[in-house]
Amino acid sequence: MKILILNQAFYPDVVSTAQHASDLAAGLTEAGHQVTVICGRRGYDNPDMIFPARETWRDVKILRIWSTTLGKSAKWRRATDFATFILGCSLRLLFMPRVDAIISLTSPPLISFVAALAVPLKARHLFLWLMDINPDEAIAAGWLRPRSRRARCLSRMLAYSLHRADRIVVLDRFMKDRVLAKQVAEGKISVIPPWSHDDQVHFDARGRNDFRASLGLTNKFVVMYSGNHSPCHPLDTLMAAAERLAQSKDPENIVFCFIGGGSEFQKVQGWASAKHMDNVHCLPYQPLEKLSASLSAADLQVVVAGMPFVGIVHVCKIYNILAVGKRFLYIGPGESHITDIMASRPSRRLGDWCEHGDVEGATRIILDAYTQNPRIASRNIASEFSKNALLPRMIHVIERLATQPDKALAVELADERYN
Repeated sequence: MKILILNQAFYPDVVSTAQHASDLAAGLTEAGHQVTVICGRRGYDNPDMIFPARETWRDVKILRIWSTTLGKSAKWRRATDFATFILGCSLRLLFMPRVDAIISLTSPPLISFVAALAVPLKARHLFLWLMDINPDEAIAAGWLRPRSRRARCLSRMLAYSLHRADRIVVLDRFMKDRVLAKQVAEGKISVIPPWSHDDQVHFDARGRNDFRASLGLTNKFVVMYSGNHSPCHPLDTLMAAAERLAQSKDPENIVFCFIGGGSEFQKVQGWASAKHMDNVHCLPYQPLEKLSASLSAADLQVVVAGMPFVGIVHVCKIYNILAVGKRFLYIGPGESHITDIMASRPSRRLGDWCEHGDVEGATRIILDAYTQNPRIASRNIASEFSKNALLPRMIHVIERLATQPDKALAVELADERYN
């Protein structure tokens, strides 16, 4: 098949959607398909990084388009960046040859609507890979009022995309329930979690020692949050626990590493500086080739999920944590895909859970892990979420599009409903 992938972030960017989109594109070319990608020219989290306008990587043709880079310091700036990318992507699509399928991810929000408008003129099939759900995320975060004109308009755009799609992949059962609630046929929804990068991420003893030594952490107990710093993953409870332990100074050798980027990363940096938190280190996203070392350097990993975002935003850092065999502290709602994973192995202590605001509980779990300092034997459960296990499933779902009967009538009905 001739396949076009739409997503703002792609190789060599290091954010999660870029890595997963890149894995899928490379896997499709290895399976014999012709793959083209339309993505952004600048780094998603670091706009100072500028990539070539055209590039071929692992037989994938990459077309990168210009967009503004006003940053994430204000919502209007982020919206402008998203809008200019969507405009540039739409213009590029106009001049693209027809393909068999468009695969749309969800960065920026509602790029799937552009993909939906391109069917059937530019593609026979539409495949949606929902990494999150917008505008639901913006509404849950309080950025949009639920009954505002803008929220209603964006919700209709999402609904149109979902009903136009031939196939939708969601990341967990909670996300599936949210899509079903939008009156989408269950038969075209597949649940495939985002895979760990098990071909490159594993426990790395030498990398662990080198990473810790480079930061002066050789004899420290390292608590690490590694990933996107977003309002969807509120870090206040973890920060308060770090502050409490810094004040008590008992024990003195517990340190916290915040690694990554996102709109809240500067907030964490500012807090650490203002509070003179000598037990806190803030580092940017680590390249994939160094991810094993950085993740292995932790003694306790932290996974955070915002209360209103279950089924809207999927926390995927858990899979790489399992791949390196690290015990974790989960801060979030008691019912989520994280607790599903924890419950799937009741005889094995994969991690510990506390709710947001339970600073005492978080502190107690950290001190308990400090006393025990265990690694978990997670090889079997990690393999369930490996790229080797899940990427072939994703490719199989996509390849089935070519053998499905024509859906022109279904498309016409969707058009009638949402016009």
